[in-house]
Amino acid sequence: MKVLLDTNRLSDALAGVAQVVETLETAEAVYVPVIALGELRAGFLKGRRPAKNETRLQWFLSQDGVSTVEVGASMSHRYAQILGALRRAGTPIPTNDLWIAAIAIDQGLSLYTRDAHFRHVPGLACL
Repeated sequence: MKVLLDTNRLSDALAGVAQVVETLETAEAVYVPVIALGELRAGFLKGRRPAKNETRLQWFLSQDGVSTVEVGASMSHRYAQILGALRRAGTPIPTNDLWIAAIAIDQGLSLYTRDAHFRHVPGLACL
């Protein structure tokens, strides 16, 4: 299975949470959206160990089978579709999470997350 990491699962992976590490080790490929990188790095800057955290992130990103995913034009169409569907359903989610969901759907990836609100996104496979 190919997985896209939400920010919370990326953070869990960096912290060495056993269940998350095991899941990622069995994945065919692991993708990290640039949106999650931005959210995580913003958190690093608020903390007391930004350099240490960045080093750990760089190590993770350098692992075999781990790739980053940037936002492309086709994803903007997915974003708009998801936003419209969630608004009509009365179940909006945070903007960054809309982008993460759009990436997952556009790329045919399963989203690995702890956030239940992603379950409202039509067509999104979640772990």
